[in-house]
Amino acid sequence: MSAPTPRSTRPTERPDAPSLIDAVLDPGTWQSWDPPGEPESVLTGSGTVGGRRAVLVVSEFGFSGGSIGAAAGGRIVVAIRRATDDGLPVLALPASGGTRMQEGTPAFLQMAAITAAVNEHRAAGLPYLVYLRHPTTGGVFASWGSLGDVGWAQPGALTGFLGPKVYQGIYREPFPAGVQNSDNLHRLGFIDDVFPPVELGARFGRVLAALDATSEVTRSAVAGPLASPVDDAWAAVEATRRDDRPGLVELTAHLGAVPLAGAGPVRVGLARLGGRPTILVGQDRRVQADGELISADALRVARRAVALATRWRLPLVTVVDTSGGELSVAAEESGLARQIAHCTAELLAAPVPTASVLLGQGTGGAALAMFPADLRVAATDAWLSPLPPEGASIIMHGDTEHAPQMAREQQIWARELSEAGLVDVLADTLDDVVAALDAWAAADQAPDLGGRIRVGR
Repeated sequence: MSAPTPRSTRPTERPDAPSLIDAVLDPGTWQSWDPPGEPESVLTGSGTVGGRRAVLVVSEFGFSGGSIGAAAGGRIVVAIRRATDDGLPVLALPASGGTRMQEGTPAFLQMAAITAAVNEHRAAGLPYLVYLRHPTTGGVFASWGSLGDVGWAQPGALTGFLGPKVYQGIYREPFPAGVQNSDNLHRLGFIDDVFPPVELGARFGRVLAALDATSEVTRSAVAGPLASPVDDAWAAVEATRRDDRPGLVELTAHLGAVPLAGAGPVRVGLARLGGRPTILVGQDRRVQADGELISADALRVARRAVALATRWRLPLVTVVDTSGGELSVAAEESGLARQIAHCTAELLAAPVPTASVLLGQGTGGAALAMFPADLRVAATDAWLSPLPPEGASIIMHGDTEHAPQMAREQQIWARELSEAGLVDVLADTLDDVVAALDAWAAADQAPDLGGRIRVGR
């Protein structure tokens, strides 16, 4: 769940559909679901990745620009519905100019039919992942190309609603450069990651392995303690602000979590806890320390995690470690308060087992939005407060000098929260945190979708 490495902004390769299928799947496992001898702009079928079955829907740009007409749309609908019936995850790999113009409105309406099939697949709790290739535009981009539970893309791929050729023809000027680009959409948070096609099989395989409750989990060693020995709330505040304090990066590395979404202060991944696939969403204190605070967009990422855990029917773990939400005109106008409210409400209403980890700082609404859960674990020196102690001091005393006093008076320290019954488990190390989460996940008897998604060998 670390930040992605910047890549080239120009696509360097455009493999055809058969080459891409060979690159993603285990050798010799592809089984076509298409009528024999009927070439079309899309190929569908199943195969294995790391020994785990999945369904692929792959555009062939070499056939009519990958455009979707009645026959191609029908293939996609049939394939997705068959995947739903078989309980298999789907990876869609569009490369298309959109609707087939020569077929007119009937072809255009295939986008709605495909979307309905995707909706049914997702409603069944099955993964639908998308890898956008160069180019993906028009109705394909505005329907099944943008509905992925996880959305990846080829670096530098043309990804936009209105094709630049059409735009220039209508408005008599070129579309601004760099806008309709997968790297730009990744920067804006609309694409989860960009990487070349050669990496797709390994990335998809990691997700399938994480969803497979029978696969082995590799956890890294953890060096040193998490919490510092402190004797009061102000000492806890100071301890959690240390630059060298372990955070989300160390926790996810220890768990061997597979990144799914988020590149800023909030990240989403797949981990294995108590032998069960689990959605993990957390706040990265180092990204915040570098100036990117919790924003409305960051909390939308957290809400995606809640929705994903609900849809896949997996346990959900949130990790709280924040100095507070963004304080700016942009934060007000983007609806940060609204996102805090909705994130909190959706976490509380999630119909899956939930746990939260108060890993360090827990300031304000940004912390509250991700804290309420069935199980609450906290580092022994963590704290949770409506404002940082300095902010509380300003309100109560008109200065920041009373911050230590406010910290001691407001019952913000994890030990005090534990005594009040607001925290269930106190942890000194990351191993303590993971042990508590393992025991919780293993003991919970809620239905586990690991038995529904048929990714086992």
